[in-house]
Amino acid sequence: MTPQELEQLCDFLYRRTGLAYGEAKRYYVERRVAERLASSGAPGFAAYMARLRTSPEEAEALVNSLTVKETYFYREAYQLQCLSGWMLPEIAARRRPGDRIRLWSMPCATGEEAYSLALWLLENWPVVDAYHVEIVGSDIDTRALAAAAAGEYGARALSRLPPGLVARYFERLPDGRHRIVQDLRESVRFVPANLVEPASMAAQGGFDVIFCRNALIYFDKASRDRAMENLHKALLPGGFLCLGHSETMAPLMGRLRPRRFPGALVHQRAEEA
Repeated sequence: MTPQELEQLCDFLYRRTGLAYGEAKRYYVERRVAERLASSGAPGFAAYMARLRTSPEEAEALVNSLTVKETYFYREAYQLQCLSGWMLPEIAARRRPGDRIRLWSMPCATGEEAYSLALWLLENWPVVDAYHVEIVGSDIDTRALAAAAAGEYGARALSRLPPGLVARYFERLPDGRHRIVQDLRESVRFVPANLVEPASMAAQGGFDVIFCRNALIYFDKASRDRAMENLHKALLPGGFLCLGHSETMAPLMGRLRPRRFPGALVHQRAEEA
């Protein structure tokens, strides 16, 4: 691609995803565009750009090919310990048995982190059955969401799980991979959402705890500000936001306050008066 073509493509991707690509990521972008050109049959870059603008399916396929999907079960387990030990007991103290408690993994990639919430609560929160716990996983990558719903994983994704837990909650497949048991697959709902699109985020409703880890680092300031605003709106009053260890919600410190629990720093939306 010429510099002008790269700029044109990156502008299209930025407006759609909030992700900032450019010359520094030229090789990464060009490889995936070349793959999509071959798959789509477009005769050249100009024709492919025209297709991107008129075909939501092709735009989705390109975005799917570019998004990062680094994840595994029990990632940043210290936040899971905080969830069952501190955040959920505080939330449950404001609810009655049978009330709904909503957890959101966003972005969830291929589902490991969303399923980790279900596994962790079954093993570590004794009163989990006393509440209607709803777990939602969302991502901009629809192909990753399909893989999440299938719930099939290789050894690397399971490497942080104790062997006994794998034996209880997974079934071994003929190819050596493991599939999470049906009851757990059905306990997590996967739906598409885009961190920088207000309507896309608002459509999922309000949540008591949101896990949004290592996503904001890929945005520039403008996109990051939009994402943070959308995350704040998605939190119910008193709800908690868990970020990656290098991320901050400093621009929203007037509306989100840091809460330091044993082993974890999270952010909490203020209770309504």
